[in-house]
Amino acid sequence: MTAKIDEAQVRRVALLSRLELSNEEVAQFSTQLSDIVEYIEKLSGLDTDNVQPLAHCLPVYNVLREDVPHPSLTNDQALANAPDREDEYFKVPKILDDNSGA
Repeated sequence: MTAKIDEAQVRRVALLSRLELSNEEVAQFSTQLSDIVEYIEKLSGLDTDNVQPLAHCLPVYNVLREDVPHPSLTNDQALANAPDREDEYFKVPKILDDNSGA
């Protein structure tokens, strides 16, 4: 029992999605969506009782280093190569004009 996606359904979804589709696109999507539904129905018929569920087809390993605190840079070290600084801060060029409202 294959559920066919007809052109009226494609047009309805396109309307709800505010998509403008040509007649050729409606026909193409109707065929493609019907093929997808047919394939899902085939998959639903498979016996998966002895198959373990999985999230990935390959094992996933997180490569993380140990979270060990280290001494931080001092302000002078951090600002040593700064092109411009103001007191204890990086000074950067202004990117917004006075009329930007920001």
